[in-house]
Amino acid sequence: MTDQSTEQGAQGSPNTPAQGGVDTGQGLDAAVLKIAAVIVIGAIMSILDVTVVSVALPTFAFEFQTSYANVAWTMTGYTLALATVIPLTGWAADRFGTKRLYILALILFVAGSMLCSVAWDITSLIVFRVLQGFGGGMLMPLGMTILTRAAGPERIGRVMAVLGVPMLLGPIAGPILGGWLIDAASWHWIFLINVPIGAVALVAAWVILPKDAPEPSQSFDFVGMLLLSPGLALFLFGVSSIPETGTVMSARVLVSAVVGLVLVAAFVRHALRTEHPLIDLRLFANRHLSVAVIAMSLFAIAFFGAGLIFPSYFLQVRGETTLMAGLLLAPQGLGAMVSMPIAGQLADKIGPGKIVITGMVFVTLGMAVFTQVGSSTSYVVLLGALFVMGLGLGATMMPIMTAALQTLDDASVARGSSLMNIIQQSAGSIGTAVISVVLTNQLLDRAAAGPAIAAQRDPAIAEQIGPNAVQAGLAQAADAFGGTFLVATIIVAFTFVPALLLPRKKFQRADQGDAVARGAMLH
Repeated sequence: MTDQSTEQGAQGSPNTPAQGGVDTGQGLDAAVLKIAAVIVIGAIMSILDVTVVSVALPTFAFEFQTSYANVAWTMTGYTLALATVIPLTGWAADRFGTKRLYILALILFVAGSMLCSVAWDITSLIVFRVLQGFGGGMLMPLGMTILTRAAGPERIGRVMAVLGVPMLLGPIAGPILGGWLIDAASWHWIFLINVPIGAVALVAAWVILPKDAPEPSQSFDFVGMLLLSPGLALFLFGVSSIPETGTVMSARVLVSAVVGLVLVAAFVRHALRTEHPLIDLRLFANRHLSVAVIAMSLFAIAFFGAGLIFPSYFLQVRGETTLMAGLLLAPQGLGAMVSMPIAGQLADKIGPGKIVITGMVFVTLGMAVFTQVGSSTSYVVLLGALFVMGLGLGATMMPIMTAALQTLDDASVARGSSLMNIIQQSAGSIGTAVISVVLTNQLLDRAAAGPAIAAQRDPAIAEQIGPNAVQAGLAQAADAFGGTFLVATIIVAFTFVPALLLPRKKFQRADQGDAVARGAMLH
């Protein structure tokens, strides 16, 4: 793409100020702020839902009398649905209009939430979470598209500041809200809370969002979707079945995993031969993007997988309430809130590579503390470690995204951003499955851990096995969590290899500023 065409894109069309309501040199006007309010409501629901449910996983395991590997599918199914629907969203928005699709996404999300609240077993809950994920996956990219069109390209920075609010608040408020709802009411309310919020968002979207103006768009890669989505799902199902079958060689594990890998391989072959694939794998010809994808994959597997079991440790080993478990996780979100804006500014000035390496050091040190966790480890130590990990998280995720996008031309940034988003969601799902498998096996290897964890919830069991047996079992359970955190820490350590290859100096190109900003918005 030429510099001239990029400059024209950056300037926008003559109608851009009219869409935003004021000259683009000014701040966000009342009309744009109203649209932003609608979008933020939807974003808050979608982002909070992931963190709210994370503290409920032990509750699901207890209520539905199932294994932790099965319960983890309530997270894995949701994130896979997100990854599946993200590339579909851009095509559908052009084909049917952003307002209509946004309202449909809200309806799917609210309907999925209502169904989740009445789930009768773990299978029905997983199915309803997938439906909820289809809606949730469209809310953020659609909201970004609507808001950036209204504000104009010259005010993308201000738009990102608005949309950054739910992204920063989610990791802090989600676990606290989830814990409070479970303790004060029941697990059903972590889903029912979305109904009144969603109703307000639906009315506001209908009244405030600008009218649709559908445009012709490129064809959607249905073949790619039919290959990749079930391929990932089958592979993860096979991996998650290992604890239940007790062996990797069982037909349930091998058939699912192998068929899944074959479908993914078929997608790779298809994607390299079609003009508009679901994921543009030809972007891997860009060295910086390839390195960033590897770094993002390893980091997401380790960090999001481990993030699944932090609340479980506080609930199952330390016997905390779900509300307290949520409060104990807040330091991690606070750390990310402190470092994220600083890391973003520094990445632009000195290059993302140095920032990512620094962030990785913080994440590794913080997670290493949890490898030595016991049944009575000081909360001062643990909360400090979570805060340090949060600092690392804020200095890692977005700089990796910047490293991936900054060397792409304007026409490739949208596809690169979609690729990175899908990689992140898929890797997070894989991490969820892998870490849950490791934890389940670690607990199964320690016979006294299960009864001791059950005794935390049921006084009758505690009385039956005695206080000494409970303490010994909790010590074994803590060892199981420590062993699982060790696996996550090792995976994080491997992330240093691609991180060292990321750009370590400021990247300068006149036509790139707006492209990177738009890519970050799509993320």
